[in-house]
Amino acid sequence: MKIREVKRKAMVIRPSGRSTDYITPSFGHGCLYNCSYCYMKRHKPTGLDVANNHKDILENILVHSRFADAEKPNQTHPVYTTYDISCNEDFALHLKYHKWQEIFQFFVDQPDLMGSFATKYVNPKLLDFDPKGKIRIRFSLMPQRLADIHEPGTSKIINRIKAINPFIEAGYDVHVNFSPVILYRNWEEDYAELFDMLNDYVDYKNQVYAEVIFLTHNASRHEHNLIQNPKAEQQLWVPHLQEIKTSQYGGKNLRYERNLKAKYIKRFKELHDSIIPWNKIRYIF
Repeated sequence: MKIREVKRKAMVIRPSGRSTDYITPSFGHGCLYNCSYCYMKRHKPTGLDVANNHKDILENILVHSRFADAEKPNQTHPVYTTYDISCNEDFALHLKYHKWQEIFQFFVDQPDLMGSFATKYVNPKLLDFDPKGKIRIRFSLMPQRLADIHEPGTSKIINRIKAINPFIEAGYDVHVNFSPVILYRNWEEDYAELFDMLNDYVDYKNQVYAEVIFLTHNASRHEHNLIQNPKAEQQLWVPHLQEIKTSQYGGKNLRYERNLKAKYIKRFKELHDSIIPWNKIRYIF
């Protein structure tokens, strides 16, 4: 895969309000993985662009933070203003292409800021840095039988779960990200097993929170998967359960029909809370 250094020109910091308060300009754009459901792959199907002006991005974050209006406490964090540094890539997977210690140290040095990223890769190099609670890692989780189909080449689910304790001990803030939730036959049994694994392996139960995001799909990604991963499409493309929703940017996406989704959100929360009530759900949609 082609790795290209680029000067990041767009310095827009966007509000989020879910995973984090804000989303930073991209330190990287692209991904070496090829997950079937990935929204980013619709816009950049191949290659990875790495910003060679990361200091400009950090300066932009610093200026933005002086005027940030995220009220605290909120569900992203009770004290810190939180920034997602990896919305368009898997930062842990691409670590060697970034000046990651400088990026992390920036957040350590700012008394009111926290950096955050989601990942499907357990990178032990991260344990060489002491983030002092100012970097949040969100390990993405789904049942292994789903990951085998939709996330080829990613770290095994059990390894992501087993990484939670040592990363907390190393000073990271660690959450889990159940995303995307895909509805299929026997999904409840598989998620119950996943929740049992978390219950068995996580020692710091009062520290690990969750976010839950149900599947959003797209016609262009569907066409790609029909060629590259047709088995995945048997679970992702189910029009009789889905409806078209227009995104805030005008894109046409498929999401589970509103009433059906409400029903399964309720069921997911009931199942989750019956097994791992300590794993507080920050948001679910």
